Amino acid sequence: MAISWIEQAKKFKSPLPVVAGFLFRSRETKAARCRQLYQENDDLKRRLERQAEELQRQEQEIAGLKYEVQKLEMQKHAGSSRTVTLPDDPPIGSHGYGSRMVTLAVNLARSVGLRGAARAVKTFFEWLGLSVKVPNWTAIRSWLARLGIAALQEPMERADDCIWIGDHSNQIGAEKVLVILAVHASKLPPPGTALKHQDVRVLHIEPGTQWKREDMAKVYERLAERFGPPRGVLIDGAVELREGAECLKKRRADTLVLRDFKHYAANVLKSLLGNDERFKAFSTQVGQTRSAIQQTELAHLTPPSPKSKSRFMNLATMLRWAGVMAWLLEHPDAQSRQGLTGQRLEEKLGWLRAYREDIAVWEECQRIVSSSVTFVNKQGLYCGASAALRNELATSLLVHEKSKQLAERLIGFVAEAEQYLKPGERLPLSTEILESSFSLYKQLERQQSKGGFTSLLSTFPALLKPATPEAVSKAFAQVSNKDVKQWVSEHLGTTLTSKRRATYAEHAKANKRATNDTEDS
Repeated sequence: MAISWIEQAKKFKSPLPVVAGFLFRSRETKAARCRQLYQENDDLKRRLERQAEELQRQEQEIAGLKYEVQKLEMQKHAGSSRTVTLPDDPPIGSHGYGSRMVTLAVNLARSVGLRGAARAVKTFFEWLGLSVKVPNWTAIRSWLARLGIAALQEPMERADDCIWIGDHSNQIGAEKVLVILAVHASKLPPPGTALKHQDVRVLHIEPGTQWKREDMAKVYERLAERFGPPRGVLIDGAVELREGAECLKKRRADTLVLRDFKHYAANVLKSLLGNDERFKAFSTQVGQTRSAIQQTELAHLTPPSPKSKSRFMNLATMLRWAGVMAWLLEHPDAQSRQGLTGQRLEEKLGWLRAYREDIAVWEECQRIVSSSVTFVNKQGLYCGASAALRNELATSLLVHEKSKQLAERLIGFVAEAEQYLKPGERLPLSTEILESSFSLYKQLERQQSKGGFTSLLSTFPALLKPATPEAVSKAFAQVSNKDVKQWVSEHLGTTLTSKRRATYAEHAKANKRATNDTEDS
């Protein structure tokens, strides 16, 4: 017999109004969920319709492209060809090339070298099927030189926040070239971004056989007279660069002489590791291992070549090699060990086991240096930089005593520099942008660097930023090939290459004279 709903309700523990309210809310919830599902269903239908329309459009586009391909194939088989139209490029000057061609050639040269640029331009036009006269590498070299001299002659606004970044570079012989870059502190890239080549300009470039404090003071004075005294001079710590800059304080009392952070970090690392007998023995063993395995089946495990200069600025690659080899010794199943016997690895690389603890110390030191240099390159020097660097290095987590000493000395260096800053001021503390600028020049030189500095030095200022047709037209209107020759004559004089040529020519002349005298007798 069916029991009425009222009789069933009497068995509920909750009061009837509560049950009724629950059922009512449940009904409303289900109704709301149904409305939501209906809305989502409508949205999906509309989305599906749009996708169907897009698919139809793409199918029509594909059909059109297939038709165009068929037409092109028919034209190709019929022997017809499409004419390539080059942009308008009227000649500038008397050499017959326009500013667009010059821009193309010099920008290629910045990346692939002078001869590479000439070959690339020739290959490109041959690929286009055009019979166009293209510049040779000597023309491209002269264009870069004119752009470089024009960049040096560019005026620069006088500002109270100008920073000079200076350093020397040498290649062979006694001659060194001094390069000074300039950047306004107010125009530094935002924090977290390192300086780029286009952010700076070449203020001065000058080769010389000796650079004493007095010589540098004269250069600084000339630049201050022309551009105004700077807010700061950033150098790598060389005595002549640092002491020579003291003369600027007579013109401007608040001029700062800042030392490059990376060079300082390398010097600190050298002071901690350079006299370490364990490190010396390790370095010797690395060199012996390189000689022992580079011509064997273990060649892919050869240690990196050591740097003859700035060894303690380039430890990372050697320590990374040591870490990888130590790991390989402990993992016999590694793919890199296929075809190699354990006995052979132990014979040539097993010595690394004795340096496991030392390597851990050196690696932590290297991490401190790498992290610090990256921080300074991207953040610069500002009030609070030393505290931020301490947080970056997480000094409380350092394990080894040497790495703790290293971190404290680097933090102290930044703290000392920042105490001379004005409120809100931010300055660069790294000369790495100058070092990379030297690299651009050496890349352009390639093998010519073995011949010392040549007239190619005049191209240096043009390597920091890409050329534009407008800049080319302006530069060529201001600087001629005659101006380049005059600059080379004034700044280079007799080069190492010309001395070498004169020596060989003198020898050939003497031989010829001796031969003639023998024949006459």
